[in-house]
Amino acid sequence: MRWQASPNHGPRRDGLTPTIIVIHYTAMASAQAAITRLCDPAAEVSAHYVICRTGAATQLIAEESRAWHAGQGEWHGQPDINSRSIGIELDNAGTHPFPESQMSALETLLRDIRTRWPIAPHNIIGHSDMAPGRKSDPGPRFDWTRLARQGLAARAGQHDAAPATPASFRRAARSAGFTATADDATLLAAVRLRFRPHATGPLQPQDISALPRVD
Repeated sequence: MRWQASPNHGPRRDGLTPTIIVIHYTAMASAQAAITRLCDPAAEVSAHYVICRTGAATQLIAEESRAWHAGQGEWHGQPDINSRSIGIELDNAGTHPFPESQMSALETLLRDIRTRWPIAPHNIIGHSDMAPGRKSDPGPRFDWTRLARQGLAARAGQHDAAPATPASFRRAARSAGFTATADDATLLAAVRLRFRPHATGPLQPQDISALPRVD
């Protein structure tokens, strides 16, 4: 793990500690370009970690500190995601698959973080999960199923089937964690981006049954 300290951080608010991990993509020309921006005081953004396509990882912020990566949003009814989370940036534009070396490094880092903080699999999320409509990362090419098989993300397809109405879908989505403000179309797009990235068209029963059940 390489260190390159970023000044863009502060104390976590209200005594909060990490219970969420948010995965992003950088959407920049290179990992170093992203690191440079995340360390620029004028940018006022940061993340705890950046993982490049080769799997090399750089830590920018101590896990105990509040990085500025999530912005406005909510997960499981909890606001101020920055104070509750650790942010991981992946060197990717969201338009191509994430390399094996990068995914393997991410899995190692996730396991390592979870030895220090009580982070449940269903709280390892994408930026788009907590900010529907505002963010789309890590995008449709990210392999959530791979993480879920290792207990590093929520498993899809655990929710009971139900008649597909906007109300029943919203209830199921909220129970899975999607509590940020969003209209019906935006919520459907966010859930599909995470659990049915190739689905199109109007709401379907599969959009409900694809959601995880969180007890």
